[in-house]
Amino acid sequence: MKIALRDTGIICWIGLLAAILVLNGCGSTMQVATPADLASTPPAAHYIIGPGDTLQIYVRDNPSLSITVPVRPDGRISIPLVQSMMAAGKTPDILADNLQSALSRYIRAPLVTVIVTRFEGAYSQQVRVVGQAVTPKAVPYRSGMTLLDLMIDVGGLTKFADGNDAKIIRQLADGREVSIPVKLGNLMNGDINYNVVVHPGDILIIPQSNF
Repeated sequence: MKIALRDTGIICWIGLLAAILVLNGCGSTMQVATPADLASTPPAAHYIIGPGDTLQIYVRDNPSLSITVPVRPDGRISIPLVQSMMAAGKTPDILADNLQSALSRYIRAPLVTVIVTRFEGAYSQQVRVVGQAVTPKAVPYRSGMTLLDLMIDVGGLTKFADGNDAKIIRQLADGREVSIPVKLGNLMNGDINYNVVVHPGDILIIPQSNF
């Protein structure tokens, strides 16, 4: 039994060391955003359904088939006559077309409308906040969202936060990952000049102060 525990500890240390090496490797390739990078506009907003979303599905002239359903953790939904269909990763319009095709085997010329009533979104449609926010979490991206909007969603900074040393990690369209310094302390103190537009998929990292 003692040998097994010692072996388990060694495995844990190896795993931890591997994780540190991976993080260090990622950090070494990180680039600081250039003014041209900052001038880029967010991608066109086409909402992508994700696990945790709630969908209202309306089938015209078929109230028994119209239903409100959650998107399961595996990304699928179930409605009457359609036991399982992948919803995550699709736009509401594409999912509606898929449901129409599936239902056409049972009813004539179905017309389906899909409305998202509760938003979580795919990871690519979220802005994630980690570190010294009052409520660190993933926030569904909204068109035109700014850093101030994001901070309101997470309840602001904790008293331990070093807001002016925060940064946004962003993946650009060309595949590069850049680091964008942001001064949250100044922004939360009312200096609106430090408000910036955020992009879907951004990660906001708020470090802890050293004192």
